[in-house]
Amino acid sequence: MVTKASGGRRAAAAGEAMAVVDADGLVSDWSEGARRLTGYIAADVVGQPAADLVEGDAAAARRALLAHGETLLTLRFRDGRSQRTAVRMVPLLGGTEGRRGFVVVASPQPPERALGELAFQQASMSMSVFDTGQRYLRLNDAACRVMGRPESEFRHRYYPETVEDADHSRGFLRHLEMVVETGRPAHYESWTRSPSGRRMHAWNLEMWPVRDRDGALIGTALAAFDSSEQHWARQRLALLNEAAGSIGTKLDVVRTARELAELVVPRLADFASVDLLESVLRGEEPEMGPVDGGVELRRAAHHSATPGVPEAAIGLGSADLYPPFSPPARALLGGEPVLARTGDHDLDTWFARHDARSAKLRETTEHELSLMAVPLVARGTTLGVAVFVRSLTPEHPDAFDQDDMILAEELCSRAAVCVDNARRYTRERSTALALQRSLLPRAVAGQAAVHFASRYLPALSQAGVGGDWFDVIPLSGTRVALVVGDVVGHGIHASVTMGRLRTAVWALADVDLPPDELLTHLDDLVEHLAAGDDSGGGEIGATCLYAVYDPVARTCSIASAGHVPPVVVRPDGRVDVIDVVAGPMLGVGGLPFESTELDLPEGSVLALYTDGLVEARDRDVDTGTAALRASLSGPLGSLERACDTVLRDLLPDTPADDVALLLARTRALDAEQVAVWSFADDPSLVADARKLATDQLVRWGLEDAVFVTELVVSELVTNAMRYGGAPIELRLIRDRTLICEVSDASSTSPHLRRARTFDEGGRGLLLVAQLTDRWGSRPSGAGKTIWAEQALPPAP
Repeated sequence: MVTKASGGRRAAAAGEAMAVVDADGLVSDWSEGARRLTGYIAADVVGQPAADLVEGDAAAARRALLAHGETLLTLRFRDGRSQRTAVRMVPLLGGTEGRRGFVVVASPQPPERALGELAFQQASMSMSVFDTGQRYLRLNDAACRVMGRPESEFRHRYYPETVEDADHSRGFLRHLEMVVETGRPAHYESWTRSPSGRRMHAWNLEMWPVRDRDGALIGTALAAFDSSEQHWARQRLALLNEAAGSIGTKLDVVRTARELAELVVPRLADFASVDLLESVLRGEEPEMGPVDGGVELRRAAHHSATPGVPEAAIGLGSADLYPPFSPPARALLGGEPVLARTGDHDLDTWFARHDARSAKLRETTEHELSLMAVPLVARGTTLGVAVFVRSLTPEHPDAFDQDDMILAEELCSRAAVCVDNARRYTRERSTALALQRSLLPRAVAGQAAVHFASRYLPALSQAGVGGDWFDVIPLSGTRVALVVGDVVGHGIHASVTMGRLRTAVWALADVDLPPDELLTHLDDLVEHLAAGDDSGGGEIGATCLYAVYDPVARTCSIASAGHVPPVVVRPDGRVDVIDVVAGPMLGVGGLPFESTELDLPEGSVLALYTDGLVEARDRDVDTGTAALRASLSGPLGSLERACDTVLRDLLPDTPADDVALLLARTRALDAEQVAVWSFADDPSLVADARKLATDQLVRWGLEDAVFVTELVVSELVTNAMRYGGAPIELRLIRDRTLICEVSDASSTSPHLRRARTFDEGGRGLLLVAQLTDRWGSRPSGAGKTIWAEQALPPAP
C-alpha cells in the first residue's frame, strides 16, 4: 500500500484525479483531484462500482485499459455532464494475478488536447481509429454519417461485421491489415456505395499506424476523402476525349448519329436516341416547316444498355410527330436542353398521348425516369435532337443534373458539327454523282462494231466522287472509238472537268482524228482549261486511253495518255496485257503520243478500265492487273456477267477509289459486205464507177438505193479526180447502213458552199448532204477519205 499512498500524493501534487479500484471493481479510494474533476465526494463513490462512473460500454473500456494501459473514456459528472477524458490504469502490487486492484488516474485535458478532440470529432472528412485487430475504437461525426449509425454501435466490432461482403470491403480490410503488418501508411481508393446511402461514391483513404509513447503499434487511424466530384469530372473529361475520336469517323449522317448514341450508353444514360429532320438525312439544308401541330423527326439511331433496345417506341428510319409541349420538341424549337422526369406534367402528358411509348414504358420499367432532350445545333442551324433517358432505381437513384446537361451539350455539339459535315458531303456527293452519271453513256446508237457492257462504281470513301469516265463513240466506216479516262481528284470539280473532257473527246472524234493526234489536241485543251481556271484549283491532271476499232480491217489503233494499259481476251481464251506506249498525262504538254496497232480477230474482248480497279493501298498495279487477267480467263460468255465477276473478284466491299470498267467484244464484217475498187486519175472512169456501184447494189438487193448512190458516187469520185489525184479508191460497205467512201491523195478537206446562180460547179456536196443521212471526211494515210451514209430501205 506504500505504492498506493505515494502514487496518491504524486497524483494530488500533479493535480490529477486518482481512484483505487479493487479486484471486485468497487471504488476503494477517491482523491481530492477526483472530486474536483467529477464533483463527486468520496462518500458518494467509495464502495460503489467504478463502472457506474463510465458512460457506454464499461466492460469494453476495462478490456482496453487492460490491453493498452490507457484509453479515452466518457465519464459521468455529478452535475449531469459527460466528458471524454484520458484515463491510465496501473495494477497494484501484491495480490494474486486474478485478484489484483488497480490505480486509475484521469488527467484533466489541457485546452490544446480538448481542441484536438473537437477537431477530430468535427472534421469534415470521415475519420476512424481501429485497434490492431481491425476493430473500431473511434469514429468521428462524419464517419457516423457515412455509416448511418452512431459510434456506440461500432466500438470494438470487427470491421467485416459492419459492411457488405464485397470486393471493395475486402480491399479495405486488407489495407488495414497491411498497416499493422508493415507499420507503414497505406493509400486505398474505392468506388462504392456508402452504407448510409444509395449513391455511388469515389473514396480516397489514407491509413497510418498509431503508436504509444514507447513506440509500440497500438492501432490504425484513417481519413477518408469523398472524391466523387473529382471522379465524375475525370469521367466526363474522358468521355469528351473519347468523343473526339469516336464521333464522326465517317462522313455519314446515320453512322454519326449511331456513334453518339453508342458512346453515351451506359456511361451517361440507359437509353439514347437521335432523331433528325428529314431534310438533313437527304443531305439538304435543314427545313423544319410548320410546327403548330408538332415537329416531325425521323429516327436515325438509338441504343440501350438492355439488349434489343426494348425502350425504343420508334423503329430506325421511321418518322414520328413530336407535339410542341414534348421535351424533344421544346429542345428543338428553343435550341436549349430540356430536363424532365416522371411526374412532370408535360412529360407525363406526352407519354400518355403516345400509345407506343406508353406501352413500352409499362413493358420495360416500373421505376421513374429522368429524361434529357438536347438539340443538335451546328453553325446556328438545328438539325435534330438527342434524347437521353435514365431509369431511377434504388441502386441508381441519381437523375440528370446540370453537370450532366453540360456534358451532353458538349457531346451533342460535336456530333452536330459531324452530322452537318456529313450532310454537306452527302449533298455534294449526290450532286457530283448525279452529274457524273448524267455524263456517262447509257446507250450508244449507230454502231455495230462491238457488243459492250460497262460498270461505273463510285467510291464509298470520304474523298467523294471522282472523275472516272468511259465512252463508246460511233465513227465513220462502221468503226467505233472506245474511251476511258480518269481526272485527278474528287468532288464536283473533278466531275465537271470530266464532263468537259468527255465533250472534247466527242468533238475531236467527230473530226475523225487518229488516236495519237486526238490525244495531242486533248492535251492542248487541258492546258487551256488549267490556264483559264480561276478557282484556285491549279493544274488539271487526267489520264485517257483512246482506241479505234475497224471491223472491216479487224484492227485496233490505241494511244494512251498516262493511263493503265488495256487487256485483251483472245477468242482462244488467251488473256494478254496490250503493250501500249504510255504517253504523258494530259496537261503535261510538249511531249508526243504514239499509237499502237494490233489485229483483233472477231470475238476478241477488250477490257478498258481505270486504276481504281487494279490499284489499292495493299496492292500495286502489277498485282491488280494479274488478278484482272485471272478473272477474265476462261470462257467469258455474257459480258454483263463478266463485269460483275471482275468487280467481285478485284474490289473490296468499300472501294477507296472510283472504278470504271468497259468490256467490248469485237465483231467483223464479212467480205461479202464490202466492195472496193481502185481508179486511175481519169475523169472518163466516173461512169465506170457508177456502173460498178449500181451492179453491187443489185447483187445486195438494194435496188431502191441505186438512184441516190449513183449521185453520191458520181460527185465524190469526180471531186477526187478533179482536186485530189491518184490513187483513188471507191468503197461500199453494207452494214446497218449503206456507206459510200471515196479516198484520194489530197489532204485538203472539202467544205459545203452555196453556189451562185451562174456557177457551173459547187453544188455536188450540197446534194450529197441533202440526199444522205450523214457525210464527212477523215484523214487516211497520205490523203483523205470522204464518206456518206444513208439508211437502208426497209426489208420487204
